[in-house]
Amino acid sequence: MRLPIIVSIDDDPQVLQAIQHDLRQKYRKQYRVLATTSATEALESLGELKKKGEEVALFLSDQRMPQMTGVAFLAEARRIFPNAKRALLTAYSDIDAAVRAINEVQLDYYIAKPWDPPQEKLYPVLDDLLSDWQSNYRPTFEGLRLIGYQFSPQSHALKDFLAGNLFPYQWLDIENDPQAQELLDLHKLSRSDLPVVVLGDGTALPKPELVDVGEKLGLKPTANESLYDLAIIGAGPAGLAAAVYGGSEGLKTILIDKRAPGGQAGTSSRIENYLGFPNGLSGSDLTRRAITQAQRFGVEFLAPQEVVSIHSEGQYKHIRMADDSEVVARAIVLSTGVSYRTLENESLDKFTGAGVYYGAATTEALAFRGKPVYVVGGGNSAGQGAMYLSRTASDVYICIRRPDLSETMSQYLIDQISNTPNIHVLSCTEVVSATGNERLECVVLENMDTHEQKTEPASGVFIFIGAKPLTDWIEMDIIKDPKGFIATGRDMGRYAEYKRVWKQSREPFVLETCSPGIFAAGDVRAGAMNRVASAVGEGAMAVSFVHKYLAEN
Repeated sequence: MRLPIIVSIDDDPQVLQAIQHDLRQKYRKQYRVLATTSATEALESLGELKKKGEEVALFLSDQRMPQMTGVAFLAEARRIFPNAKRALLTAYSDIDAAVRAINEVQLDYYIAKPWDPPQEKLYPVLDDLLSDWQSNYRPTFEGLRLIGYQFSPQSHALKDFLAGNLFPYQWLDIENDPQAQELLDLHKLSRSDLPVVVLGDGTALPKPELVDVGEKLGLKPTANESLYDLAIIGAGPAGLAAAVYGGSEGLKTILIDKRAPGGQAGTSSRIENYLGFPNGLSGSDLTRRAITQAQRFGVEFLAPQEVVSIHSEGQYKHIRMADDSEVVARAIVLSTGVSYRTLENESLDKFTGAGVYYGAATTEALAFRGKPVYVVGGGNSAGQGAMYLSRTASDVYICIRRPDLSETMSQYLIDQISNTPNIHVLSCTEVVSATGNERLECVVLENMDTHEQKTEPASGVFIFIGAKPLTDWIEMDIIKDPKGFIATGRDMGRYAEYKRVWKQSREPFVLETCSPGIFAAGDVRAGAMNRVASAVGEGAMAVSFVHKYLAEN
């Protein structure tokens, strides 16, 4: 935690040195002491301190200075740090000015020079002022701040990115938080520049691209090497497990993800059926542990970086990125996972990111404190999202097309939902449309049995309606099932094109695609179980087959 600051100004270097010495002697453990002979330089530096989120506890200024008087300086400083205490160093002849300053700039105290001994004439006064300041002091957030409109798709994308990459940040809603406008004014920005990311060093990034934010925060979109033993595309549970095992077993491994580690599991508020965690753990906690473990084994993590194509040349696999950079690997594990299916509904599309969200319950829950929200879907992700939202929302309505949740949701979640009084399951019900101005305000619900429709107030709709594989970008000859999931191993024999594309003398390994040396693991694979534990198992198992492949190539 950064220490608050005491600022002292005196144009006489000898006097300044003396006051600086006495201040540091007494307060250096609780405060940083900044001293300068120039009032104008001090004012310039105050703006930078404010941008960085620093706090000034006390201004101690000499009255007689050539550039401006101490009273004038304190008046200007008060505009930047209004809560800081203000004290004036005065000669006996300046006492009248000091007394007037009590009314003019709400001067807290004036101290006559000389103040020797400080134990009697300086410290008791400053102790009292600083004690009073501390009693009202609330530390400002240290680190990343995001300013924007709550119901803005651009703001939502940044929140989702920062949360997914486990960067702590403070969200400042421009319409409800006075600090948001204060920060904009400080950086000479307007509301047309929103959303704005303010970094810990005070740098402001108006309307930033995710790649630019990632680079500023230390993420790497560019690979260090040109050749790797193993490239893993997608950093969900399967990809993270493959990275841990690949790195721990000595393979030069790179993990590539276009957004953030963890995949859909990373956004889960609580995973309660994962082996070894009887109290459950959040998706972000599992992701943090896994990415730390992989990096400890020397795995290189590339994000945010999107892979747009792969092709094989002999035993080498060429991976081309969205920025036209390229990585070559001897083997690839495809673990791109799945994305939530979207509702094909124009009225809902209009409010995507402005009240309608796909997943994102953990990112946006606080915005709906005391308000009604709807969850569309009956799977485990929907149940976990509903439980998380129930902590803040007034009511959570789960809309499902089936009569009940028993066919699609784990029993432990069904039990939790039934025991949560502000969660209501609306069976045989679907959301058919949405209304509002710049943000979602109401939903139209239809009973699928009676076709009766009714309009209900809704502040948010969170959609979890199944998943589609993220395989559209794969153009090479890799067999997929009709839904786009990647076929692997013996299952490929069911497809007519298998004999045309598989030309090896051996049978394909269990998780191998029809392109030798390219494997698929986790939810993206046809026939995979949609469970975190099974994805982790497949990721680990894929590495054992990578070893076998590399041994013969």
